[in-house]
Amino acid sequence: QVDLVESGGGLAQPGGSLRLSCAASGSIFSISVMGWYLQTPGKQRELVASINTDGGTNYADSVKGRFTVSRDNAKNTVYLQMNSLKPEDTGAYYCKAILTPNGMAPRTYQYWGQGTQVTVSS
Repeated sequence: QVDLVESGGGLAQPGGSLRLSCAASGSIFSISVMGWYLQTPGKQRELVASINTDGGTNYADSVKGRFTVSRDNAKNTVYLQMNSLKPEDTGAYYCKAILTPNGMAPRTYQYWGQGTQVTVSS
């Protein structure tokens, strides 16, 4: 059993900041990639940012220079620091982890969190 639990969403004003956290727990052998996806009504989830085990990152063009993804491997936790927020950043943010549960190596599996709502509005 593996769970991803997100926190940190809420309401922010344009130009403001929020920090999202996502902690993976359970019977985990290793986590390769953790990332954040944004889903807005009528659209598919889109990658916002991701980070691999070595700290390599990938960002959507729309958030480059404003958002920073980081992770604490010891805590199996990924963070998303969101600065200079814009109304178009509004939506449900989902955490995703590609990981290997204990006893399942070398297979990897994709897990999603339950989502956390971010609303940017004045």
